[in-house]
Amino acid sequence: MSLIPKKGTVYVVDDDEAVRDSLQWLLEGKDYRVKCFDSSEAFLSRFDPREVACLIADIRMDGMSGLELQDRLLERKSPLPVVFITGHGDVPMAVTTMKKGAMDFIEKPFKEEQLLNLVERMLDQARSAFSHHQEAASRDALLSRLTTRESQVLERIVAGRLNKQIADDLGISIKTVEAHRANIMEKLNANTVADLLKIALGAQSKG
Repeated sequence: MSLIPKKGTVYVVDDDEAVRDSLQWLLEGKDYRVKCFDSSEAFLSRFDPREVACLIADIRMDGMSGLELQDRLLERKSPLPVVFITGHGDVPMAVTTMKKGAMDFIEKPFKEEQLLNLVERMLDQARSAFSHHQEAASRDALLSRLTTRESQVLERIVAGRLNKQIADDLGISIKTVEAHRANIMEKLNANTVADLLKIALGAQSKG
């Protein structure tokens, strides 16, 4: 087994030490990185939103419950995928968590295979969310290199306006528009107008 876990981080939040230990043993045995917390409060103080990770949390805990923890994560707009551990009487509560975006819930005692499948699904979702976040950050960094005038020209290119129309809109010459277009293409690393549109429209759909 490699020293660097390949599969991502699994946060476990449960006030039952035996449950934390068994989950840690099971998941580390499958090459996941596991971080255990005995309370929601401890988890929130140490949680790193930049990490590709998922969360397994008990619904009923002393202090802040799993439901309240989910609400806190929603307030922070965290994309962290969550699965809840429930006792038999907690299924209606678990259904509530899924309506708020939890991926699933598992009843105690849970089957190892079921849990491992859920963890893999959650981490797939986390990787996808992380990748979208990185793409958006990269687009923002490129667009921030444009001057105000270049941004105005780009806006009109995206709206499908021709160089002459852009020149009329902005009160500048067609040659100046062409120079701005060339600068925009270079700054955004775009080889074609299609590349340019993908970058600009991607930024708009995010917003």
